[in-house]
Order: sequence, then C-alpha cells, then structure tokens
Amino acid sequence: QVQLVESGGGLVQPGGSLRLSCAASGRAVSSENVQWYRQAPGKGRELVAVIGHLGTTLYGDSVKGRSTISRDNATNTVHLQINNLKPEDTAIYYCNHMYWGQGTQVTVSS
Repeated sequence: QVQLVESGGGLVQPGGSLRLSCAASGRAVSSENVQWYRQAPGKGRELVAVIGHLGTTLYGDSVKGRSTISRDNATNTVHLQINNLKPEDTAIYYCNHMYWGQGTQVTVSS
C-alpha cells in the first residue's frame, strides 16, 4: 500500500512562490504516474499537474507556464513548484498515486 504525505503549503502573498512536496512510502514512485490536484472551497477537485512514468509532464490550464512538477528518486518524493501565486490558487493541494494524501493547504492572500 502506498502512503503519500504532502507538505510545503502555507500562507503566501500574491506573486509569491511555493514548493509543495509529496513524500511516498510503501512503494517507489520513481517510474510511476503521480498527479497533483487541488480543491478550493465549494469547488470540485481540479487536476493541477502530472508527471508520467517516463518523466513527461502535463499541466492544468490554471497553472500552465508558472508551475513545475518534478521527481526526486533518491527521496521518493514528487515536488510541485508554483510561481506567481494568485488568490485563486488558494486550495488544498493533494497528490495521488493509487491513493490520496491528506493534502496541504495553500492560501494566497495579502
């Protein structure tokens, strides 16, 4: 069974950056598809980014051009860097590979 633990969220001002982390245990994710989703208050879960088993990446329109998903095989962790954060990026961010993590809250506010 895979366990995923997200971290790195917090309160950030508009225009700032955050690097979220998804630490996996129980299974190596070095060659697996891993996704980041987010859910804003009152809204459904939205796909943010995907890293494929060959390292290919895909981004949702809402973060395209200001986000980078990457994988650290040494620590079995997938990172999501988001730059130029906007208030509409406020959400709980979840990673997913067969299972869901508990999420990490990102709040963008001045």
